[in-house]
Amino acid sequence: MSAPDLTIPADLLPRDGRFGSGPSRVPVERLEALAATGTSLMGTSHRQQPVRSLVGRLRGQLTDFFALPEGYEVVLGVGGSTAFWDVATHGLIERRSQHLVYGEFTSKFATAAAAAPWLEAPSLVREEPGGLAVPRAEAGVDAYCWAHNETSTGVMAPVLRPEGIDDDALVLVDATSGAAGLPVDVSQADVYYFAPQKGFAADGGLWIALMSPRAIERAQRIAASDRHVPAFFDLPTAIDNSRKDQTYNTPALATLFLMSEQLDWMLGEGGLDAMVARTTASSGHLYGWADASSWASPFVTDPAHRSIVVGTVDLDPSVDHETVLAVLRANGVVDCDPYRKLGRNQLRVAMFPGVDPDDVAALTRCLDWVAEGL
Repeated sequence: MSAPDLTIPADLLPRDGRFGSGPSRVPVERLEALAATGTSLMGTSHRQQPVRSLVGRLRGQLTDFFALPEGYEVVLGVGGSTAFWDVATHGLIERRSQHLVYGEFTSKFATAAAAAPWLEAPSLVREEPGGLAVPRAEAGVDAYCWAHNETSTGVMAPVLRPEGIDDDALVLVDATSGAAGLPVDVSQADVYYFAPQKGFAADGGLWIALMSPRAIERAQRIAASDRHVPAFFDLPTAIDNSRKDQTYNTPALATLFLMSEQLDWMLGEGGLDAMVARTTASSGHLYGWADASSWASPFVTDPAHRSIVVGTVDLDPSVDHETVLAVLRANGVVDCDPYRKLGRNQLRVAMFPGVDPDDVAALTRCLDWVAEGL
């Protein structure tokens, strides 16, 4: 749609007007560093030392960043988190899984498990969008699955091993939009998996899984059974290749490089605790503004469940979000669109570690100016 002729004053605008929930903004400095590699990296075989050194560096950075418990391993594969759902249905869920469904992305993993004919029908614990489902111990369930952050709704969930579950049950946490920006004790999960294009300010096309010894043993046991697993989804193959600092398939080298450069910055700033402090400051700006506004309010009603990395804000019916978005876009402030399938008069704002909290504060000032102008 065409935007009303409103020019936001330059002194109100954020320094970087990109607030997309995925892919996220990539710092220009990382792109410049990639260009500076010249012929030394891009176009190199992923079996050769330049790429294997990069993969090894990345695995070490993630081990430090998440303070991985003894025996946990960093495993990489090609295809992103969507591919990892199929990896899990083939190689981590033994018979039956339980899925917490409280938005679009939590529902997708549940759908993948329900479609696998070699698995029993999954147990589903549902909550309406904007709410948070809670796991419950259930006999016969060998994998409990949920998302650290539901990107579609802006709900964050704790990562805690549920009480009363079987000793050999796995906890699989999708951290695609939560990793790097939400606090986590990885020992509470058996697989904490994510992709690089959100919290790590890189590009897509890879999945990374932080796996416990119990999860690795489960993957190897299933692979040794008579279950057919396509090579692309074979988890022990990914584990073996990762131990050699490589991936089974050719990876996107630029993605690996950008993620590693961002991790260098994150570790230099103080690691995970420092990144959570940044996202907490950003979300404090956004929700504080929405709570005080006469025409906006947080979509997630329980403050404890409001995500500190993806914020969703409902607008009063008198303020059309499409018009607001059009004005913002015309002024260089982009990607605050709500998740399309929710169908709400809403804004959605990414507050990943790479987003400066000052930019989020500037965004709220711009929103007030636009609302007044409309």
